[in-house]
Amino acid sequence: MLTWKPVSSNAVVVAPDERLSWPRTIGIGAQHVVAMFGATFLVPVLTGFPPSTTLLFSGIGTVAFLIITGNRLPSYLGSSFAVIAPVIAAVGSHGTGSALGGLVVLGGVLVVIGAVVHVVGTHWIDVVLPPVVTGAVVALIGFNLAPAAKDNFEKGPVVGLVTLVLMVVVLAFFRGLVGRLAIFVAVIAGYLLALAMGDVDTSAIAAAPWVGLPDFETPTFHLSVLPLFLPAVIALVAENIGHVKSVAQMTGRDLDPVTGRALIGDGLATMIAGAGGGTATTTYAENIGVMAATRVYSTAAYWVAAAVAIALSLCPKVGAVISAIPPGVLGGATVVLYGLVGILGIRIWLTNHVDFAQPINQMTAAIPLIIGIADFTWQVGDLTFTGISLGSVAALLVYHGMRLTKAARDAVGGTPVSSAGSDVPDSRRSTPPPE
Repeated sequence: MLTWKPVSSNAVVVAPDERLSWPRTIGIGAQHVVAMFGATFLVPVLTGFPPSTTLLFSGIGTVAFLIITGNRLPSYLGSSFAVIAPVIAAVGSHGTGSALGGLVVLGGVLVVIGAVVHVVGTHWIDVVLPPVVTGAVVALIGFNLAPAAKDNFEKGPVVGLVTLVLMVVVLAFFRGLVGRLAIFVAVIAGYLLALAMGDVDTSAIAAAPWVGLPDFETPTFHLSVLPLFLPAVIALVAENIGHVKSVAQMTGRDLDPVTGRALIGDGLATMIAGAGGGTATTTYAENIGVMAATRVYSTAAYWVAAAVAIALSLCPKVGAVISAIPPGVLGGATVVLYGLVGILGIRIWLTNHVDFAQPINQMTAAIPLIIGIADFTWQVGDLTFTGISLGSVAALLVYHGMRLTKAARDAVGGTPVSSAGSDVPDSRRSTPPPE
């Protein structure tokens, strides 16, 4: 399985089962690490997890993903923004261990979904989770985090504003790979400004050794926090299916048979991370951007990227530098990143041509968004349902409830029950990759 056909350095396109010379392959792999680094290390910093631990399991998860997909699907598994809100809520109520337990369960659910997809295909997902529902859930996950971005921004408004503006400028001015590195460039610049202003505590950096193991922690399981994590399953399913379809389009290969394996791989990677102290993983649009810019789709580059990430995780000095990022920098970056998660949901609607002239689509989107953005909370015994959980349930109940009601009305009225319009999911439609 771990064999690639060597191709000339002049090759215009390098397929997943091909590779350039090893020096060039190592260079491409390092680019993938840099591309995903900015977004990946922000998740543990924002949730209080050790960055080195998350980076280690990111590399290990990538290896597991490549093996499970038969080395056919190029992908790096970075940190998922979909779990930030549930992790923060779980840590606040029952500690870090409960959040890790939630991630293990989340990964397990994704593995089960992947196994079903591998056997029966993805049509059932299109029926249960049509684009209008998926888009609503992904959008409310991002917009629900707006208060967190505001809190961080206000702790360092100057460096936050510089970070935010620079990210926008880099995205607007540069194309290709440099544009994809906007997060990384902006965070580094904001970090250096904060350092110059004396807003960075460097004591932990100086004390950290150059070589050592990351900090590990075991999960604990609390029934009350598990509902917080289930909506993230929808986001991870959408991201992975979108990644498969994007790579298939770029490479001209039929990768639909690998979709179930991709979901299983990401689910297993998330379970492994949760079991040791890391955060949930997902495929990354940043790496799609590197492939689009270089036209190198070789999975060999991703094995290199995984190895580089694991090596960096074994340097506590790197983890200490990441952990010392001041809140203002995080605030500037997350104003963009959380917003992009929300916009991804809207992009799912646009890509799949969801018709908002249809009342069923209007209600399915409107109600969950308000519940999620306002962060409605409902306590039932020991269970706490937050805005993301309640909004996700509302999206499913509103959509399927209105469809069943319409079908019953048509049956009673003697009207044949046929296509209900553009709100009916189309299995041929594709979900865009994550941002």
